[in-house]
Amino acid sequence: MKFSVVVPVYNRPEEIRELLDSLCQQSFKYFEVVIVEDGSTVRSDTVVAGFQSKLHIHYFYKKNTGPGDSRNFGMTRASGNYFIILDSDCVLPSHYLEEVHEALNRQYTDFFGGSDTADERFTDLQKAINYAMTSFFTTGGIRNSENSSRKFQPRSFNMGISKKAFEATGGFGNIHPGEDPDLTLRLWKAGYESQFIKNAFVYHKRRISWPKFYKQVYKFGVVRSILNLWHPEKTSLVYWFPSLYLLGVAASTLLLLLGNQFLLGLMGIYNLIMFFDSMFKTHSVKIALQSVIAVNIQFIGYGYGFLKSFFYIHLLKRKPEIQFPDFFFKK
Repeated sequence: MKFSVVVPVYNRPEEIRELLDSLCQQSFKYFEVVIVEDGSTVRSDTVVAGFQSKLHIHYFYKKNTGPGDSRNFGMTRASGNYFIILDSDCVLPSHYLEEVHEALNRQYTDFFGGSDTADERFTDLQKAINYAMTSFFTTGGIRNSENSSRKFQPRSFNMGISKKAFEATGGFGNIHPGEDPDLTLRLWKAGYESQFIKNAFVYHKRRISWPKFYKQVYKFGVVRSILNLWHPEKTSLVYWFPSLYLLGVAASTLLLLLGNQFLLGLMGIYNLIMFFDSMFKTHSVKIALQSVIAVNIQFIGYGYGFLKSFFYIHLLKRKPEIQFPDFFFKK
């Protein structure tokens, strides 16, 4: 195997600097780096040039066609036969590539995924959002194979794919977000096996605010309903949970006005469980409180997006590309 690390970037040169710094610290040294600038107005070329003597690195600039197409662009120009796909807002622990190399030598698969976590240096907001995105009580452990009863679906912030599997499937589609689970499902349909590499985790910075987080999870909800249309064999009741939570918030408010506090009490117990779970994991009351806020934003945003998409796509039978054109990049 020859690794090519492929990273799309859009207007985030300082993120690329941090990622490249972490790549310089890798204990495994045999890899190249392919940076694809996706039509940025704030370019990373000067930052990349500073690493030319430290890394085997290539830089490409192209018009804006979205992260999925930019990853495909990078993979077609990479010289390796196994591609490591990362997001620009990730930082790698020094053992990352060594863990990937050893795991694939022990048990080769044509694609893999790893988890994401928060570094101690992250802000309280980043740690709270990381909890909301990774906790078993919120996502069912889909970002951590050890906490999930289902097959692990690699995400594009931390995944690998062989050149053979990439060429056979055509890589990422033009939807965003959602291009990574779509690719995973198509890879499984094509007969390729995946694995979760426990110690190949990344520190996912998620430079984000509360409004940006709501917008992100809303998009995730919209996309999930579209993916259910494209891959009906992989639909699950789990994907309805945020929508049920949103409906529960509305119902509990109505019942409270009518003098019934039972449903509100149940939701309060659930939020207390998340509070204490977050406090146990982060050792911070402040982060635990923010975690509860993050989870509620996640469920309400995702739930609303899912219900909206389900109504238009599954009930009214409208085409996703027509109803939600902003979710599809034109190549």
